[in-house]
Amino acid sequence: MLGKRMKRRKFLKMGMGAVLSAAPYIVPSTVFGAQAPSNRITLGCIGVGGMGTNNLRNFMGQPDVQIVAVCDPVTETNEYGHWYQHGWNGNHFGRQAARKIVEDYYSSKSGSSYKGCNACVDFRELLDQDNIDAVMIATPDHWHAVMAVAAADKGKHIYGEKPLALTVAEGRAMVDAVRRNGVVFQTGTHRRSDSSTRFACELVRNGYLGQLQKMRVELAGNNRTAPGGDWEPMSIPDWLDYDMWLGPAPDAPYHEKRCLYSFRFIQDYSGGQTTNNGVHAFDICQWGNGSDKTGPVKIEDLGGIYPQDGLFDVVEYIHFRATYANGVELTCETVPDAFQITFTGSEGTLSTNGSDIQTWPESLQSIKIKPDDIHLYESHNHYRNFIDAIKYHIEPAAPVETGHYSTIIPHVGNIVMKLKRTLHWDPDKELFVGDAQANRYLSTPLRGVWRI
Repeated sequence: MLGKRMKRRKFLKMGMGAVLSAAPYIVPSTVFGAQAPSNRITLGCIGVGGMGTNNLRNFMGQPDVQIVAVCDPVTETNEYGHWYQHGWNGNHFGRQAARKIVEDYYSSKSGSSYKGCNACVDFRELLDQDNIDAVMIATPDHWHAVMAVAAADKGKHIYGEKPLALTVAEGRAMVDAVRRNGVVFQTGTHRRSDSSTRFACELVRNGYLGQLQKMRVELAGNNRTAPGGDWEPMSIPDWLDYDMWLGPAPDAPYHEKRCLYSFRFIQDYSGGQTTNNGVHAFDICQWGNGSDKTGPVKIEDLGGIYPQDGLFDVVEYIHFRATYANGVELTCETVPDAFQITFTGSEGTLSTNGSDIQTWPESLQSIKIKPDDIHLYESHNHYRNFIDAIKYHIEPAAPVETGHYSTIIPHVGNIVMKLKRTLHWDPDKELFVGDAQANRYLSTPLRGVWRI
């Protein structure tokens, strides 16, 4: 289907690596040292805002990865504001800024000028490049499924930022496309590549807390202030292709708080903090509970609150409970400035923020996992793990199904808080049992030409 380029991917998967890349631009070999062109993974980056640029830099630092294209509807802007997690206040983001980062890096490494990184507005142009093995997708959530399915159908491997998709149905479409095309997909739930998270989940999985009974997730609230109910449309800035930014989402008047980081607080593009930071926590819960390939069977609203007016319409106070078939209960609640996961067993408790671990009794922290205990997937760098999965034809630390099941939890949690009633979930059929109204929230129509 993809001619010589697909043959090269098959060689990479088999570890043969003897075919030269047909890339239109060649970075001098001195940049990659012993890495021959046939052993390099060429990467295109779709979405180069705050997180996307962070991912780009991490991939660019891998010795056998070459960035050959970037894509974003933003030309270049410093209006992302203070991206609090990484402190990138005032930094420029967008396709031109990203291209400069790439070309400056390769120029500095080679000692000569390099101008070989394509920068485009439309991701389809990037996917049409035959010299691309894999893509990184770090766009607003409403774009994930359209782009990932298209990339998989082109035979590209995918690093996809969390949460996996905007809806349950879109997540399932991504799983099906990845498996249909036999490509590698790494979900950006990077705590799967953290040794302390793995150790915490191994303690739980091996019964060192006794019988697991409860899991509690505490999440910080929304970290942007919403324009009030009297907000007015604004002029579209010249650095933004707004129609492309909206893409499959409904047509809507532009406001500066609709785009960039603040998209997370509007339901057309995201599920709020439930899906944003929440999916990291739920992913850890899934790992510790041994439920990577399933989900809860009952979800209850415990008092979640949605705003009544203003531009932001995602849940502003999260509080719900999910119960698994094994009887384990997972509760999630908004707590100021929090990111905490607590496992409670019949004989002990473990609490983690994704890095530090506290246990009761304290002696649990000094336990050594035995050779015949359950040993979970070991990865120490999420980016490197993705590249190795491509080269050696193995599953990555956070494959697409894992990302899908971990993302279902915040999706059904948001729905139950919206409908204000207990719902029963069938994790095999991925439907609410006997509730047509609730099931309508599992998918959303796509605008214009966009399809999955």
